[in-house]
Amino acid sequence: MQHIQGISRNQLQMGSLEDKITSDNPVRFIDAFVGLIDLKKIGFEPRVLKTEGRPSFKTEVFLKLYLYGYLNGIRSSRKLERECFRNIEVQWLLEDIRPNYHSIADFRSENPKALKQLFKLFVSFLKDAELIAGETIAIDGTKSRAHNGKKSNFNQKKIDKHKDYIDAKSQEYIDQLEQNDIRENPIAIKNIQQKIARLKQNKIKYELLEEELKASGEPQVSTTDPDARALLVQGQVVEVSYNIQAAVDDKHNLVVATHTINRNDKNALSAIAIEAKENLEAQTITVLVDKGYHNGREIETCKNNNITTIVAHPDQGKSNENGTQPEYFVSNFVYNKKQNTYTCPQGQTLTTTGRWHKKTGRTEESGYMFQKYRTPACKTCPVKDQCTSRKAGREIDRSQYADAVEENQKRYQANPQLYRKRQEINEHIFGTIKRKWGYNYTDLIGLEKVNGEHSLIMLVYNIKRSINILGVPDLLTKLQAWNSPYKRKILFLLKTTYLKLFLAQIILNTNQNTSKFNVA
Repeated sequence: MQHIQGISRNQLQMGSLEDKITSDNPVRFIDAFVGLIDLKKIGFEPRVLKTEGRPSFKTEVFLKLYLYGYLNGIRSSRKLERECFRNIEVQWLLEDIRPNYHSIADFRSENPKALKQLFKLFVSFLKDAELIAGETIAIDGTKSRAHNGKKSNFNQKKIDKHKDYIDAKSQEYIDQLEQNDIRENPIAIKNIQQKIARLKQNKIKYELLEEELKASGEPQVSTTDPDARALLVQGQVVEVSYNIQAAVDDKHNLVVATHTINRNDKNALSAIAIEAKENLEAQTITVLVDKGYHNGREIETCKNNNITTIVAHPDQGKSNENGTQPEYFVSNFVYNKKQNTYTCPQGQTLTTTGRWHKKTGRTEESGYMFQKYRTPACKTCPVKDQCTSRKAGREIDRSQYADAVEENQKRYQANPQLYRKRQEINEHIFGTIKRKWGYNYTDLIGLEKVNGEHSLIMLVYNIKRSINILGVPDLLTKLQAWNSPYKRKILFLLKTTYLKLFLAQIILNTNQNTSKFNVA
C-alpha cells in the first residue's frame, strides 16, 4: 500500500467531544476561567427566562464564544455563528449550543462596562499568579479606525468650504437661469431650478451641522459615530479613529491597564497611569512614556498620585525665541528655587514680580498659569543679539508645573538604559493586535462600546500571552489556587468538576474496551 488510507465516512465510531480536545488546548482555560467567575457580580446582564417563547441562552455561552473568537481572529457575529456549526473546539466549549448571530452581536454591545471589569479582574489574577511585577510600566497608545469615514467628519473649516462651494455653484446656476430667460428655453430652466433647490437643501444640512458643532463646544463633529474624532495617525496622516491607551508591565509584557479615548496623547498620561496603579493595587509605580505625552499638568498629577514618571521632552534644548544661540537656550539658565530667580550664562539674575499670568489653550483644561522673569542688564549685555531678538531683553516664562517637569527631566537624563526599555515593553503589543490579528478598526459605535471591545482585545492578548508563558495545565493550576471575591460558590464548582472528571473517566474506559471493535 503506497498511501495512507482514511476512515470510511459511513463507519460508526464510539467517542465524544471530550476525546477530541487535548489537555493543553486553550479552550480548556477559557472554559475554566468563565466557569469560575460570578459574571453577575462584575456587571454582565443575566439572560432572564421569559414566560413565553424560546428559552434564552446563558451569559457564559456568549462570553466563552467571544473569548474564543477574538483569541482566533474571529469577531464577526455571523462568522462566530458559523463556527458553532463546524468547529469542534467551539462545540466542546459551548456544549454544542448554537446561538444565532443577532444574539451574539447584542451581547457585545450590551456589556461594554462588564467587559472592562473582566479585563481588570484578569489583571488581578495575573498579579496573583506572579506574572506581573507591578513596578515598572510602559505606556503608549495607538489609533483604531472608527466606523465613521472622513466624509462624515466635519470641522468649521470644512463646513465653510462646503457652504462657499454651494454659494458659488448656486450663483453660477442663477446666471445660467438669467441667460435662459433671454433664450426662452423652459427645459433648461427646469433642470437648473432643480439643481438650485438641491443645493439649498444641502446648505441647510451644513448649517445644521454648524449649529451642532457650536453647541457641542468640540472642534469637530462626526455624523455616523458622534464620539469618533479625526486624529493624527502618523506624520500628516489623519484618520477618523479612536486612541487605545495601554499600560504594560515589564516582567512579561502583559497589559495591566487599558482604556480608549477620542483625543491625542497630550492630555492622556495621568488617567492611564492612575488606572494602572489602581489595577495593580500598588503604592507606587514608575511609568516610561514617550515625548507625545509630555505635559506639565499631567506629570504633576502623576506626582501627586505617587507615580514616578520618566517622560521624554519633546523639544530638548530648544528655545521658543528666534535668533537664540545654543549656549543661551533656556536649559542653560539656572533656576534658584529659594530666591525664585534665574541666572543667565553671563551671570546676571532674572527676577519676577510674582504675578501669575494665564496661558489659554483650546480647552479649559489645557490652559495653565506662569510667571515672567526679566533683568534690566539685557540693555547693556554684549551678547544680547546671541541671546534674544526682543528689544526689551530676554524673557523667560516659568509654568506652575515647572518643578514637576524639571524633576522628570532629571530622571530621564539619569536613566537612559531604563527608558530605552520602553519600546521593548509595549511597542510589539500593538503590532501583534493590529498587524497579526487585524484588529486595527472597530465596527462598534460610541466611545463606551468601543471601550468594551478594546478591553476584550487586551484581555485576549493577556490570555494568549500567559498561555505561551506557562502553558494551559500550569495556568489552570494557578487559576484553581486563585483567591478572588468574584469566584462562584466553591461547592457548586467542586460538584461540577468532579462530575466532569467522573464522566470523562467512564468515556475513557468505554473507549478502551471497544477500541478493538469496528462497527461497519
